[in-house]
Amino acid sequence: MTFNVFLLVFGFVILIKGADFFVDGASSIAANLKVSKMLIALTIVSFGTSAPELAVAIKAISAGNGDIVLGNVIGSNTLNILLIVGVSAFVHSLTVKNNTVKKELPITMLITTLFGVLLLDNVFDKSMINNFSRSDGIVLLLFFSVFLYYLISMSRNKIDEDETAPMPVWKSILYTVLGLTGIVLGSNFVVDSATYLATALGVSERMVALTVIAFGTSLPELVTSVSATRKGEYDIAIGNVVGSNIFNIGIVLGIPVTIFGGVGRISFSYIDIIVMVITAVLLFIFSFNDRKVSRTEGIIFLIIFVVYYGYILMN
Repeated sequence: MTFNVFLLVFGFVILIKGADFFVDGASSIAANLKVSKMLIALTIVSFGTSAPELAVAIKAISAGNGDIVLGNVIGSNTLNILLIVGVSAFVHSLTVKNNTVKKELPITMLITTLFGVLLLDNVFDKSMINNFSRSDGIVLLLFFSVFLYYLISMSRNKIDEDETAPMPVWKSILYTVLGLTGIVLGSNFVVDSATYLATALGVSERMVALTVIAFGTSLPELVTSVSATRKGEYDIAIGNVVGSNIFNIGIVLGIPVTIFGGVGRISFSYIDIIVMVITAVLLFIFSFNDRKVSRTEGIIFLIIFVVYYGYILMN
């Protein structure tokens, strides 16, 4: 057990340093390519930081642990907004660009709501049990393809920035790759050691999925967004969360379910699903009002986080 505690601490150290490299590299790539940092955040950053969720999902569903797959996505998406946006906004108010409020956040809200509806079969037909089928996974993949089309159209719009790239292209890519490697390795150390410690204490699979695994696989997003906020890269901080949530639902869940089959008899409560959807709606509302997520709104997210996870732990 002592060794696992050491791995836990070591993993956090690698995560934090990797995030610094990753943010610097991603920001420099955007400057070199003359594209928006939001585009880089929605692609390289969000897809990269969601790699742990995808790895966990494929491993879990191929082993028949469907609850871990769903709990990983539900918990990670909830944590991404409540904890990551909450902590980032607490560090500094996050400026949200007009285009993000009009396009990226509505897409996030729609795919999150769609995911929630697909989980609630019993609400629409009392004779059915709640499950997540292969056809549901295909629906999510189709929706994700719309997001990909948006990214492609976004990539065609070059921006005229006077900003000089702090690093040459090769060094920017090197920093990004090294940072992402550190993030993935660090998160693996944290998730593996934390899962071992939790199961050794007799914690249930649902609890491990919604807390230890969800928090562990969200660590890349957390350290990346907080690091980006400290550096004033608010587009990367917000885009990381938005892109990761869309990627988690469309790819992390959609691909494994489509390949390996559905998840029967969902054991998650309506509260878990409702909170996930409400957090996505709240992020849109907070950003829509004054085009920023203020420190006060960050605190509101953190309060909801404490109440929700306090409820989970008590039950």
